[in-house]
Amino acid sequence: MKLKGFGILITGANQGLGRAIAEACIAEGADVLVCARDEKLLNRTRCQLAAKASPDQRIMSQRADVSRREDVRRLFEVASQQLPRLDGLVNNAGVYGPKGPLEEVDIEAWCEAIEINLFGVVYACREVLPVFRRQGHGKIVNLSGGGATGPLPRISAYAASKAAVVRLTETLAEETRGTGIDVNAIAPGALNTRLLEEILAEGPERVGKEFYARALKQKENGGSPLSAASELCTFLLSPASNGITGKLISAVWDPWRELTRHARELDGTDIYTLRRIVPADRGLKWE
Repeated sequence: MKLKGFGILITGANQGLGRAIAEACIAEGADVLVCARDEKLLNRTRCQLAAKASPDQRIMSQRADVSRREDVRRLFEVASQQLPRLDGLVNNAGVYGPKGPLEEVDIEAWCEAIEINLFGVVYACREVLPVFRRQGHGKIVNLSGGGATGPLPRISAYAASKAAVVRLTETLAEETRGTGIDVNAIAPGALNTRLLEEILAEGPERVGKEFYARALKQKENGGSPLSAASELCTFLLSPASNGITGKLISAVWDPWRELTRHARELDGTDIYTLRRIVPADRGLKWE
């Protein structure tokens, strides 16, 4: 029960990974406020989550479109009114956006994906940081993905926004250094969620033959377990991760369960961060 008495706000939590994170936080004793755009599904999810909680836990929901500042502002008003305290924010809400070459996709849909994936994180962080600064502690966990660490042809809005989220995470970690606030991003792995079904529905013509083939194989193999990312999330929300900040951590590939022992080594290094590769990194000496 490492989150006993903690208040956690999770965006995009009515299904998939967001819901799994909410379930994990509840299992660790947290009070939870979840949000999503689909109010009907969100209300059903809240009831199902509440059934997993103990009588002394508070499980709440609030409809919100994170790309709308007014919705996010109202979401945090509800959090301040209904959560006994607010200790953690998980920015999980996200979409792939339009698929296809940049010059062919609907640019309005492309911009909408940026608004959800990047601005949604920015709006939520702007609301929660003053709260965390006043109380002298807080945890922010941002969801990244494969688009942040390498090119993702034909899914450019997702790739660009997720890379931006990681650099925003690193930047906010520096802005809050020494305040008791930790800001991290996680790469959850290849998950078999609605986003995978979305890729398969588009077909190889829109997403590319190679990416489509990987998606098919992922579906057949079962993908990465939701539990890996949700457990990493609860670790980063808990006091066990105090001092670990500004990192992009893979739920599947990184030894995150051991990171508490390496907190001092991580601090001030570029391990688990985005960086530019220069010739010397590859053994080349260019003038």
